[in-house]
This record gives sequence, C-alpha cells and structure tokens, in this order.
Amino acid sequence: MEKHFPPAFDQYARAIASLPARDTLLKADLLNDEFLISAHDELEIYYAPFDFVNVRAKVVIVGITPGWTQMEIAFRHASAVLKSGGTTATALQSAKQEASFAGAMRKNLVKMLNEIGLAKAMGLKSCDDLFGCSRHLIHTTSAVRHPVFVRGQKNYTGHSPKLLSHTAMARYVEGVLAPELSTLPRALVVPLGRCVDSVLRHLIRVSGLESKRCLLGFPHPSGANGHRQEEFASGRDAFIQVIGDWGKASL
Repeated sequence: MEKHFPPAFDQYARAIASLPARDTLLKADLLNDEFLISAHDELEIYYAPFDFVNVRAKVVIVGITPGWTQMEIAFRHASAVLKSGGTTATALQSAKQEASFAGAMRKNLVKMLNEIGLAKAMGLKSCDDLFGCSRHLIHTTSAVRHPVFVRGQKNYTGHSPKLLSHTAMARYVEGVLAPELSTLPRALVVPLGRCVDSVLRHLIRVSGLESKRCLLGFPHPSGANGHRQEEFASGRDAFIQVIGDWGKASL
C-alpha cells in the first residue's frame, strides 16, 4: 500500500482540524487509515504535520524519524491552531516548534555543540538559544520526515531493517530530505547518530550534498546511546574543524 507521495498538509487538514480536543491524543486517533501513508512488511509510515521548512536556518539537525511523542504533540498543536481559525502556515510552524527536541536529549545535544564551538561560531551565548530566542536559526528534520512504526506500535529506530535498504524509506531520503537540504545550501547539517550519518553519506554520493558542511560521525545525543561520549571524543577535533571552516565561509 502506498499513497500521497510526497504527502502534503492540505490533504489532511480537514481530518486534523476534526481531531478530538484532548489534552493528549490517543494512538487510535492517529494510527489509523486516515493518516496511513504506506505499509510495507512490518513497517507503517503515517503522515504527521512536519512539512514546515525554516529556510532562514543556519543549522539543520537531522534525526531518524519522528517518534510517537513528537507525532502526538505535532498533531495536537496543528489541530488547535486550525480549530482557532489559524492559517496552514501557522499550524505547521507551531507543530514543528512544539514537537522539537526536549528534555535530556536536548541537554546532551546542546552540551556537545557548545563544546565544539558552534555557539561561539554563531555568536550565541549557548546553543540552547537555538531552541529559544534564536529559534529562527535552526531547522529540525528527519531522514524520514514522517513517523515510522514497527507493527503499528513501536517507534522505528533505524536498524531493522536498515533505513536505506527499505524502498519506502529510501524514497523519503532521496525524494524529500535531499530537496529539503538543497533549500538550505549554506546551513551546517548535524546528523544524530550512525543511521542518519549513513543517510548523509549516501546523499553526498548521489545528490551533491557538500560533505564540508556536515558533521559526519556526530553521535546520537540520547542517554540510551552508551557510546555517545566515546564517539564524541573520537570525532571532537574533526567537528571543531568543520565548524571553523563552515563559520568562515557561511556566517
């Protein structure tokens, strides 16, 4: 099964506006045929309102795919904006901003980016500002823009199957992510973990993405990544060099 590629918000706006006005949406509200885009083997890809691209951004953070928590937050906020008479643009921007990284993962990410000099290169006090007063300088996205679930319940983690070996997900990489990154030709691209790193290396080979603006080898900031500190220490000097060269050329 496959439909609506690439999916667009307007195709789902009426259904999103009609979602229940709950404090928290249920999986039954979202993981259904209304929002199902494709189903292949054990994987299902669902639409979520992550269409907004911040073309002013100087830094792009790329995850694997939105999980259930991000999906629920994005739908809830987009629905609230539409119910109040807000525009599509406002709904999409609100959904993206509210569902972005939070908690321990953001803390770890900010710490690593500060240590390799990104805040200094951008003239910020801390990279935490990218999620606050300097939000206009960051764009968050995913290798697969829309949520992917294993057997309709478990968040896909990028490994089983390998992302690029799965036809539907590989189609997102080349048909959605590559054009998205091309709209931000001078932005620094930060892959979160090995899976996304392999995706960026693929795009460097096939789509002309410039390796000099990618922090290749950057570890996933999740606390569940037990090798995070070791991987960061190993690549630290290279990350500093990339940011230094990028800063001189782009800022």
